[in-house]
Amino acid sequence: DDDDDDGGEAAATATTTEAPATTPGGGGGAETVDMSLTDFALNPADPTVKAGSVTFNVTNDGQAPHALEVEGPGGEVETETLSGGGSEKLTVDLNQPGTYEMYCPVGNHREMGMEGQVTVE
Repeated sequence: DDDDDDGGEAAATATTTEAPATTPGGGGGAETVDMSLTDFALNPADPTVKAGSVTFNVTNDGQAPHALEVEGPGGEVETETLSGGGSEKLTVDLNQPGTYEMYCPVGNHREMGMEGQVTVE
């Protein structure tokens, strides 16, 4: 139980730090997905989120430069190209249920397996 309590406190602290960026009351359907880019995969490759504004916390955990592009209902949105260890927040308006493609638009990384899909419910 002690480990769980410590983890809960750490998560609560992180949530408190992030609070200004979220919708007050948390009722706006805003969701966050922690996205790791590696050589050569997206993790998670198939997140499921609720319809609304979704923020991807994108981190390049690989050696090569990577980016994340999401093809949402309003068009495509992408991060800057991130060098190894770089990170960026990408907010996408996924207000319509469906399945949307996401991938790394750098070079041939998509063909090398850096693709996935986000399911909006």
